[in-house]
Amino acid sequence: MPLAARAQKTQPYDGYLCCSLLSDGSWISDQAYDDGYKKVVPAGTPVKFTGFGRWRMYIEIDGKKLGLGNDYSRTIDMDEFAARYVLVQDPKAKMQQWPARVREAVLARKVMRGMTREQVAMALGHPSTSSNPDPKQPLWNYRHRMGDYQIFWTEDGRVDQVFGPAEVRAKVFAE
Repeated sequence: MPLAARAQKTQPYDGYLCCSLLSDGSWISDQAYDDGYKKVVPAGTPVKFTGFGRWRMYIEIDGKKLGLGNDYSRTIDMDEFAARYVLVQDPKAKMQQWPARVREAVLARKVMRGMTREQVAMALGHPSTSSNPDPKQPLWNYRHRMGDYQIFWTEDGRVDQVFGPAEVRAKVFAE
């Protein structure tokens, strides 16, 4: 059975957006590619699930309909995709337990040395499975309009370094 057809039988996923993502007003991609024109939809935004389409889930945010596309993580099925991006519990509650500098970085869509994988995902979105087949590896790849960049992890799963063009690092890395 095709994945999209299987996903049609899934129970609704109402909840909260997992991470800060970018929207053009009608579409949110799992790539979270910063083209400089999209609006940030912050982690914890309430989401109402309205249905599945081919490699996408349809949601409402503040009464506005949007598509949330599984554009670059098609190695996971739509059930896993939906559970990854729409959480049952508001992630802002967890964020309140973090140090102020970490909360500020997450809200600004930036990463800083020492952040956990969860904190980076909340700030930038989950790394796509097409570029990051194993999220436990010591490197995550992301894209920005000014160039690709990589986040390197310590053995205990904390941000060690961010590599990429200087102009991209200035946008995404809070040193």
